[in-house]
Amino acid sequence: MKLFQTIWTALTTENELLATILLLPETFLETTINMLLFTSLLNIDSNKKQKICYVLIVSILGDICNLLIPNPYRSFINLAIIFICIKFILNVNCLRSILATILPILVTVLCESFIIKFSDIFLNINIVNITTISLYRITYALCIQALMFIIYLLVKYSRLQISLLENMPSKSKIIIIANLLLAIIAIIIQFWITGFYLNKLPIYIVIFSNLSLIVYFLLSLYSLTKTTQLELTSLNLEQEKEQNRLLKLSQDELHGFRHDFSNIMCTIGGYVQVKDINGLNKYYSQIQKDINKVNNLSALNTESINNPAVFALISSKYDTALKLDIEMNINVFLDLNTLNMKIYEFTRALGILLDNAIEASKECSEKIINIEIRKDSKRNRQVLIVENTYADKEIDTDKIFEKRYSTKLGNTGLGLWEIRQILKRNNNLNLFTTKDDQFFKQQLEMYNLKG
Repeated sequence: MKLFQTIWTALTTENELLATILLLPETFLETTINMLLFTSLLNIDSNKKQKICYVLIVSILGDICNLLIPNPYRSFINLAIIFICIKFILNVNCLRSILATILPILVTVLCESFIIKFSDIFLNINIVNITTISLYRITYALCIQALMFIIYLLVKYSRLQISLLENMPSKSKIIIIANLLLAIIAIIIQFWITGFYLNKLPIYIVIFSNLSLIVYFLLSLYSLTKTTQLELTSLNLEQEKEQNRLLKLSQDELHGFRHDFSNIMCTIGGYVQVKDINGLNKYYSQIQKDINKVNNLSALNTESINNPAVFALISSKYDTALKLDIEMNINVFLDLNTLNMKIYEFTRALGILLDNAIEASKECSEKIINIEIRKDSKRNRQVLIVENTYADKEIDTDKIFEKRYSTKLGNTGLGLWEIRQILKRNNNLNLFTTKDDQFFKQQLEMYNLKG
């Protein structure tokens, strides 16, 4: 009986250190519920092993911070830990990681404000008692987690999800991320200020203050998302215009080819009748060029080249090649939104390789550029191949990557050097340069290190 009396006295007496120690196991429950909430809201797909690892690391590091680091510093450190673990353990991009960090805080702030004020008014238990008395603090924490779990169930069964634009421009992502970071700082400061004046403020002021901040943040995020959506829609419209232009050009070429089909067949028949195989071969090679032009135009579509940036780049270079009477053959056998490198760096490299290929092939009697983008599953890599005819058979394949080296007067010689810098920044990229009697070939290999 004396033992129970001692335990009860310890639980109901002010002792902030004891309250903190007794609450350490609750961190595992809090982390689990928060994870369930943000994975449901943001539709984050992760396996059981990732989830267990996330809960253990966040909870253990969180408990260490709670014991050793005073507020408000531990709040910021805990947020940094959560963000890093979401990004690298659950394998989530930066924008989703920030949202996944901040969303549970928004819900927790509302729940805490309501419960603290309710306890103060109806139970006459103020925030000092909740913070320092173990029994109150444990009960308070469990009540918050119960509310959080109910909210999670509502989110899950109502199938409420926050949709993010994955292909938004980098500038828009930076603006949204900056907005989220400022929101986190504002919410922490607001919660800290509210804690000091909680006993003096009416409950409706506390709730309204926190709720208005959260609503403002959500409206701001919504407005930024809608603005980005308009930018993407505008970009898609430009892409559709380009696609329609190329489609019309393809139809014109096809109609012209069909119109001359009977004449072509008669001509072929004439060569066959007199058994002029050399003349037939020469004639076939001439019409083959027109056939390839139609085929290449049909390959320039948003279904096969399904990334707007890559599509715009290739169609622009195709127009340049067409004006110079260069035959550009395009073969894309890959979902370009799954590239194993940043799209900016890929388009930068592709643009340089195509510029060089156009520059070299326009000097040749046979002007050909072949582009191939494909997946090599056996070697767990993706491959970009750009090959072109070239006149300078003595070109040094090592020297061309040197800074400011160029075979053309007036050129900067920085293109291939810049590609080399991209390769140095990424340990999953390789570039192989080869040449034969007909083609100069550049092969960019993008390995999937996660696989």
